[in-house]
Amino acid sequence: MKKFFSNYAFIDSQNLNLGVKSQGWQLDFERFRIFLKEKYKVEKVYLFIGFIPENQSLYIYLQKSGYICIFKPTLEVNKRKNPKIKGNVDAELVLHTMIEYSNYDRAIIVSGDGDFFCLIEYLVKENKLLKVIVPNHRFSSLLRKYSNYIANIQLFRKKLERK
Repeated sequence: MKKFFSNYAFIDSQNLNLGVKSQGWQLDFERFRIFLKEKYKVEKVYLFIGFIPENQSLYIYLQKSGYICIFKPTLEVNKRKNPKIKGNVDAELVLHTMIEYSNYDRAIIVSGDGDFFCLIEYLVKENKLLKVIVPNHRFSSLLRKYSNYIANIQLFRKKLERK
């Protein structure tokens, strides 16, 4: 019989990074990993991120900090003279949350994206959702139904901000 809870976190890195930056600060990913372990007893953290070869040192840093990086190929989308890199990780996050389903007791989803509504709804129904950590004050109104699970990362800014 299992003696301890095993919690996993699943992070939409783009939503997290852009959300925190829009609030005027940068996240210290190493501190965030420690925070997840200490506050929420998170054993494994899956970070879903678009793969850009030039960012190899970032990926090494994230892995050394304790993240399991799941890479998504990226596309360059031309928006007139300002090309944007796209690496939407929503499907990968949902898929891995379900692949790992029997291995964790509770899940933390880090994103404010309404595309995860059905996943969050299912995890709540199965009593498998611990928290939804949203990266800024503006998040999908679809998630408001689960406001008792939502924690805004801004509450932890002093602990998590990169100095």
